Amino acid sequence: MPQIRPFRAIRFDPEVTGDLGAVVAPPYDVIGADLHRELLARHPKNAVRLDLPAAEPQDEDPDDKYRRVARTIAAWRTDGTLRKDPRPGVYVCEQTYRVPHTDVVRTQRGFFARLRIEPFGPDGGVLPHERTLAGPKEDRYRLLRATGINTSPVVGLYDDPSGRASTLLAEVATRPPLTDVTDDDGVRHRLWIVTDEGDEAVATTLAGIAGSGPVFIADGHHRYETAIRYRDERRMTRSCEEDPAFDYLLMLFLDAADQLTVLPTHRVVRRIGADGFARLRDGLPELFDVTAADRDALVARYEAAGELAGGDGSFGLVTRDGAWQLRARRGAFAGLLAEGGDAVRALDVSLLAATLDRVLGIDAPAIAGGERITYSKSAADAVRLVDAREDDADAAFLLEPTPVASILAVSRDGDVMPQKSTYFYPKALTGLVLNPHEW
Repeated sequence: MPQIRPFRAIRFDPEVTGDLGAVVAPPYDVIGADLHRELLARHPKNAVRLDLPAAEPQDEDPDDKYRRVARTIAAWRTDGTLRKDPRPGVYVCEQTYRVPHTDVVRTQRGFFARLRIEPFGPDGGVLPHERTLAGPKEDRYRLLRATGINTSPVVGLYDDPSGRASTLLAEVATRPPLTDVTDDDGVRHRLWIVTDEGDEAVATTLAGIAGSGPVFIADGHHRYETAIRYRDERRMTRSCEEDPAFDYLLMLFLDAADQLTVLPTHRVVRRIGADGFARLRDGLPELFDVTAADRDALVARYEAAGELAGGDGSFGLVTRDGAWQLRARRGAFAGLLAEGGDAVRALDVSLLAATLDRVLGIDAPAIAGGERITYSKSAADAVRLVDAREDDADAAFLLEPTPVASILAVSRDGDVMPQKSTYFYPKALTGLVLNPHEW
């Protein structure tokens, strides 16, 4: 079973930094160049300097930017910008947000704690659902090796049918928070520390509930695999240390039974050509019930996909010549789906991948290569690319979200999902809590 522990977080001191909203940042993997510049300009001590360091002209070695982060952390701990809490606890986090492009407002609660690292495996306590890429893992490894600090969390899901954890988290959320900030997306983040000393073992109870079954990684697969590599390297040099802090990583634990928001990633197909359009016209009816749709209504539906249940094989298709609603006839996909368990084969993204291969000859290597498929979080932006013929875009396939239950089922089967299958929203902020590899 997973081992989850309270810890002493390092946090920004608002008496030194001022407005905490100016020093927190989104996670590194959703920050583009423009936002990176904006965050650097927003505050001289913004957390982006720690989580996404940039190379500077004077750098002589690729690792110089990571070493600079280590020096920055040391300086900020010395001058009081960053302070370590005196007692271990878990850090309850609440996010209140509007589902993108809807009027639906949701609140989700979880808690930050340390998770003992263990390798992935079908019988293990930590289960993935995504493949990882070498480049991001190397970047995260070099940062972790230089600093010895988890600057941003992995997000994990646990299953609590009793609802006990949700009740405890809601009770904590009635208290005045340590931190209350609203990010650039309008998401309100509130934070509390819960220690067993003053909270009747609430911290231990939460950790016990989340650790009573497997933890499913929702976001942060690259960070998790990096932590395994770092732990193994440290064990070679610190083999005599008992229960070292580097055996753990920072995780935000969320209850999978709560109403979590998973957004889809839409597919834009490039360079279809006249022959490809003919193949779409003739081939899609073999796999789908195809119905002409009002273009604006179709785009509006999938732009607000965060409130859709997903998982029933429904897609939107928009080209410059029209718009259609597609509903998969699952029996028609027999023999077309990639290998794997029933859960991964049933995914909408798996049906679409099989469709692109069957009808357009765009197979898995072509998708992975990126020459024929691009991606968009926004249905409207995907359609705009098609209308503008930008990057030879010819057709937008619009998707519904992958249900959380399907994600857990794929993980339990030991499978991984196709690329760009899930986008959990909202993201956990970087800079609310940092996890030093020290006790």
